[in-house]
Amino acid sequence: MECSFLLMVARPVTDKGLFMERRKPVMIILDDDPTGVQCVHDINVYTVPDIPTLIHAMQDNEIGFFILTNSRSFTEKETVVYHQDLTDKIIEASAAANRDYLIISRGDSTLRGHYPLETRTIADELIRKGKSDFDGEIFIPFFLEGGRITKNDIHYVIQDGMEIPAGESEFASDKTFGYANSNLRKYIEEKSHGLISAEDVISFSPAKESNAQMLGKLIQMSKHDYAIVNAVGYADLDRFVVSLELAIKSGKRFIFRTAGSFVKSIMHNEDKALLERTDLDQYMNDNGGLIIIGSHVKRTTEQFNELKQIESLEFIEFNQHRVLEAKGLESETMKTVNSVEKAISSGRTAVVYTRRERIDFPSDDKEANLKLSTRISESITDIAASLSIRPSFIIAKGGITSSEIGVKGLGVRKALVLGQIDKGIPVWLTGRESKFPFLPYIIFPGNVGSKDTLANTVRKLIPFSL
Repeated sequence: MECSFLLMVARPVTDKGLFMERRKPVMIILDDDPTGVQCVHDINVYTVPDIPTLIHAMQDNEIGFFILTNSRSFTEKETVVYHQDLTDKIIEASAAANRDYLIISRGDSTLRGHYPLETRTIADELIRKGKSDFDGEIFIPFFLEGGRITKNDIHYVIQDGMEIPAGESEFASDKTFGYANSNLRKYIEEKSHGLISAEDVISFSPAKESNAQMLGKLIQMSKHDYAIVNAVGYADLDRFVVSLELAIKSGKRFIFRTAGSFVKSIMHNEDKALLERTDLDQYMNDNGGLIIIGSHVKRTTEQFNELKQIESLEFIEFNQHRVLEAKGLESETMKTVNSVEKAISSGRTAVVYTRRERIDFPSDDKEANLKLSTRISESITDIAASLSIRPSFIIAKGGITSSEIGVKGLGVRKALVLGQIDKGIPVWLTGRESKFPFLPYIIFPGNVGSKDTLANTVRKLIPFSL
């Protein structure tokens, strides 16, 4: 019951804030997969952050923009190299555009990803280039739309109305990014391998502290202190942002690792009604749509089972286990593309799903397994890249899956976030340079929604389905 109440509470419109003032620092959100836009609308996403693109983005976007890094699919070494290079490009573009910036590292609300490696790499590179030291790093995985809250320093995943400590959820046993601690202060100590002591991590509780108290603590942060923020609703987050903006105005320098809700709050991106079919009609054609399901978390499998109740869909299995065969994935991809094109050209929506059993990789090497997973993701991407027929829409289920399909399969360099088709489920409008320009591309995170959310989304797009 608590979950339902929290998700129904409307967020009040706030003052425009520091970053709405013309030519103030532009917010640059580095998104480790495409789901960071789960809470915002009318914001641009760039997927190829070269220097000309960054200069254009800084000059063209008044408040801020997203850069899709897809770094959750990287090895640790690749993550360091990528973020050092990207930071250098941001510095150069900032000088050319004559625009200061604030960097937000958007990560997973269920605590998976290269943290604190990414933020530390960015901060170290900025310091190395003489761009000022940092007073602190602020960690906020709160994500209301997905049922992720933090109270008494414990981060919870809400599923079926139950508050599950994150360290006891299925996400904590992730083969690449697993963890043990639900207490965020201890989580930071765990993920930093003891370099950051839990006792040294500062905790903010907006529901219990005044704005003056929070501002005082922010002003006192120095020498890259670490802090977490407790929040169970937007009221908590928005109150913290008021103090944060005052601290930044006073000259304090912070770097952030957050989920999507913080981006919405600090951008003062007002609530928008969920998108309906009528909002997307002008971009859709008479062909069937394409749904690609790559995620293997429990919630995705439950949603997939509900989707099977829609009899008008064409279900096509993609056997990713063939990654262990020579040329196996290439053959599987060609077969799948033929089946998809036959379905969508006849007006039927095709559902491509990976085989529901996990692969037993031949070793316990995390990075080797990550590379095998990447090969699978690339093969799924090739399905979209090989299509010769434009679908009416595309839904991609899973963070890495949706990133690969958007960037490599559809060739998107710039997209506009139209809004959300359901809570935490964003819709991109692909750019004119993409394989299928101005196509509704729905990014459906693997860990978001109830059992029937995917099926209900599909019914909204094909309203005459059974």
